[in-house]
Amino acid sequence: MKVRQISIFLENKAGRLAEVTNALGKAGVNIRALSLADTTDFGILRLIVNDNDKAIKILKEQGFTVGETEVLAVEVPDRPGGLGQILHIIQEAGMNVEYMYAFVERSSDNAVIIFRLENTDEAIRVLLSKGVTILKGERVYAL
Repeated sequence: MKVRQISIFLENKAGRLAEVTNALGKAGVNIRALSLADTTDFGILRLIVNDNDKAIKILKEQGFTVGETEVLAVEVPDRPGGLGQILHIIQEAGMNVEYMYAFVERSSDNAVIIFRLENTDEAIRVLLSKGVTILKGERVYAL
């Protein structure tokens, strides 16, 4: 139920993001979701792609610093208050959301949100016990 996410550390200068996306595109790697956070000197680009191993190899060959993290892809009701409902479950369990971002596509009638939580295994247990759908990595990579 965990999804592999790639994190790339980028110098905060013109063209670095384009270098990443061009390298992945030329290698046939499809970006499914992304988040970019920046500071004055550097940024962290987080990606969900259809082929992590290939993406990591290509990016390292291009000289990028790349890491991998496990995240959750959670179906969130696509209606007002839907996200709040999921966050309430997480809050009641005493868990902290480290970060989150939206996925590119929907799954059925729901939006998909990527969550990084402090304890992924506990988050899976709690969310499933409350009837929340968590997508498996293979399904997410193929969306």
